[in-house]
Amino acid sequence: MIVSEKQRPLWQRIIAALNFTVAIGLLAYTLYMANWSDDNVKSIGHNIELVIYLIGFGTAFSFHQSVYIDIKKSKFRQTYEIGPIKLGQWKTISNYEYVSIFHQPLEDGNKIFEVNLWYDRNKHWELYEKHDYKEAFLIGYEISELLQIDLLDATVPNDYKWIDKKASKETGKMIYLD
Repeated sequence: MIVSEKQRPLWQRIIAALNFTVAIGLLAYTLYMANWSDDNVKSIGHNIELVIYLIGFGTAFSFHQSVYIDIKKSKFRQTYEIGPIKLGQWKTISNYEYVSIFHQPLEDGNKIFEVNLWYDRNKHWELYEKHDYKEAFLIGYEISELLQIDLLDATVPNDYKWIDKKASKETGKMIYLD
């Protein structure tokens, strides 16, 4: 199973493509026109620095996060993806207990919602961070259904509630277990 963030908006992908294109063009131009004398090495260095910045900006506007789950082998892999490039390592986890959703306050007053997989009594793995509670809940729900484990709403400090997944799915509203 693959749980993936939504694709980046078109305008962000266009900015990323422009940054990558200019970076490749500038690198090709710099290497083609390079005169490796002492006077030009500084100029070449500045161009390479600009290429690195352009690639960094392109990466910031194009990467997205995915979680790959191999149930049969009890392996998970959280990846950061830029086009066909996927960075992340497989991690073996057994003894799944539950999936939790909670929030962390940010310095600007907003909240970020985290989805964690709890295993081996007190260990957890951070699967996702979302600014939208509904998206975090949907990801947590999908993973808890796939693993056939419980889902915990821990978004209210010191008032954790187990979610009745079946009733929530039937009604389309958040239903908690008593």
